[in-house]
Amino acid sequence: MILADVSRLLRTIVPAIAAAPPLAATLLMLLAAQAIGADTPGTLASAGSTAPAANWPQFRGPGALGVADHPGLPDRWSTNENVAWKVEVPGRGWSSPIVWGERVFVTTVVSEGEVEPAKKGLYLGGERKDIPQAEHHWLLLCLDLKSGRQLWRQEAHRGTPPNPLHLKNTYASPTPVTDGERVYACFGNVGLFCYDMQGQNLWSAHWPPVKTRSGWGPAASPVLCDGRVFVVNDNDEASFAVALDAKTGRQLWRVERDEKSNWATPCVWRNERRTELITSGTKRVRSYDLDGKLLWELGGMSSIDIPTPFSNSGLLYVCSGFVGDKVRPVFAIKPGASGDISLKPGETNNQFIAWYEPAAGPYNPSPLLYGDYLYVLFDFGFLSCHDARTGRPLYQKQRIREGANTSFTASPWAANGKIFALSEDGDTFVLQAGPQYKLLRTNPLDEMCMATPAIAGPRLLIRTLTQLYCFEEMK
Repeated sequence: MILADVSRLLRTIVPAIAAAPPLAATLLMLLAAQAIGADTPGTLASAGSTAPAANWPQFRGPGALGVADHPGLPDRWSTNENVAWKVEVPGRGWSSPIVWGERVFVTTVVSEGEVEPAKKGLYLGGERKDIPQAEHHWLLLCLDLKSGRQLWRQEAHRGTPPNPLHLKNTYASPTPVTDGERVYACFGNVGLFCYDMQGQNLWSAHWPPVKTRSGWGPAASPVLCDGRVFVVNDNDEASFAVALDAKTGRQLWRVERDEKSNWATPCVWRNERRTELITSGTKRVRSYDLDGKLLWELGGMSSIDIPTPFSNSGLLYVCSGFVGDKVRPVFAIKPGASGDISLKPGETNNQFIAWYEPAAGPYNPSPLLYGDYLYVLFDFGFLSCHDARTGRPLYQKQRIREGANTSFTASPWAANGKIFALSEDGDTFVLQAGPQYKLLRTNPLDEMCMATPAIAGPRLLIRTLTQLYCFEEMK
């Protein structure tokens, strides 16, 4: 089933599920899942995770796509509307929550000293060269999905930080990942920590602390595939990618990378030919097989790489868009490549690059593919829409909030025919999906937000500077 077919199916089935009696709705959902799940590799059904749709096991959810169509999801909320629960999250962290079954996992770091207030927007002067000297506590929290009640709390590490940070970064910016048996919490220069679902520490892995560009600190998240945990650590001293056995933490392989600091989470690309680990970098986008062998590489990225690659409908999408560069590319890549597939001067496609836009990439937020369209959210508050198969622009840089400067760091998500963009001010802009731009409403939370939300069935989880909200349609 191709992407357009899936889109048409969802547009038909979602309203029918919403209007049907409970038993009929369940049958319709099963039929829809069966139709999508019968797909061939490289399509929506095989975009990266075998977890049920209600689980949100990693950054941006299954396949790192940021999509979860569920008829019960709310599209309106505020601090007092459709709030199922909210809990205070101690300390500071911009990692996303993840969900498996009835458990929510979130990381944070608590300082025993004063922490400088976060500052919104893009600006110069956010570097902080001094390392905090107060004792810090690196924590993994497990909450009950239905109530927000804390089920357990584990301290992964205690001590003074190994590195300074940019004012907008935190020591808990990487998002954890889970396979439903274990949860893996990454804390950048501190280590990777593995727990079972009851909170027992199983193993940990540590690497020497390394310097990052201008002392900004690390932020890339780990990913899982076939019993392996993959970590990419691009820094200014000794960049590498590593695979660990998910059960034991034993290192399976490690490759050195000719890269400086980047912040892009890798992705697993299951396509019709093979399964690949895709890593974005300033010098090269690189694909490795699951044993660490380099398969192909691609040049032409901007000088800072943050957005996460993702795949759907047989294509892999990679991009970067540092605001200070003229080259801010988006590439759509076909499976089966080998060697150097970089475009030659003047080219916009080749045997393995379906299309290329030289100045369409975002800086911080990862793009969103929903239906037949690729949406690009820009840090300064603009949204663009492209045909996902051809790259053709359908609308370009529509200002989301008229007459005001609004900054975005969190990646957008999609559900039930709508696009959602969460600003650093805590406002979620709800937009109509499709080739015409239309703002439907704004949902305010009145607190700074930079973490990308998570979705679990009919529940939406949004992390603010101090709170974790769970929104649900309250009838």
